[in-house]
Amino acid sequence: MYQDRLSRIAGVIVWRHTTPSDLASDTVSEHRVLPDGCMDLVWTGRELLIAGPDSRATFSLTAPGHVDTGVRFAPGTGPAALGVRADEVRDRRVPLAELWPGMRVRWLTERLAGASEPATVLEELAAEQRNAAGRSDPVISAVVAGVRAGTAVADVAAAVGVSQRRLHRICLAAFGYSAKTLAGILRMDRAVALARRGVRFAEVAALTGYADQAHLARQVRALAGVPLGQLVRSEPTVGP
Repeated sequence: MYQDRLSRIAGVIVWRHTTPSDLASDTVSEHRVLPDGCMDLVWTGRELLIAGPDSRATFSLTAPGHVDTGVRFAPGTGPAALGVRADEVRDRRVPLAELWPGMRVRWLTERLAGASEPATVLEELAAEQRNAAGRSDPVISAVVAGVRAGTAVADVAAAVGVSQRRLHRICLAAFGYSAKTLAGILRMDRAVALARRGVRFAEVAALTGYADQAHLARQVRALAGVPLGQLVRSEPTVGP
């Protein structure tokens, strides 16, 4: 079961994923994680991981009763908060100990292991990291707003006052991939959310800027690995 809530920190979501405990003890549960342009800091119950931005759907394998807790940073905000370029961890799950000072990670691990509410500890850590990072980069915010609105990449570059080549480098560091790839991922996420609310697929395609329902189907399958109908019938999940 997946649950999330908005954090008191702007641009951060706190989440928890629990694998059902009533499965057979030797059963491994597999859940699909859709790309969303975000980076996460995840507590697995044993270690801290940075989950980089995914360029395609991935799978998480967990045992019955396993709990993952995390904080998700909005697209483009994770690198400054976590201290790593997005493209360095794209499609990867990296132990925090490989990226942060070992002493600090050990202290955090011990604190989380003894916490009754690990989500609270992670949220406090996210607040500290965001404060240390300072204000969000307005260029990154403008890029996200532009691609969400369906603005062409060339026009996004012009709006923020950089060349398309420079924009590409900015996007690699901030999102892990190009502005065009980010736009496709964010559009798919919006389409899946609308479909899960019961909006007809043809209307979903029209509302989210796909050429038609067939275009929607192709793009969703390319990024998610399964048809839109299958995603709608499955439980929304996230994980490391």
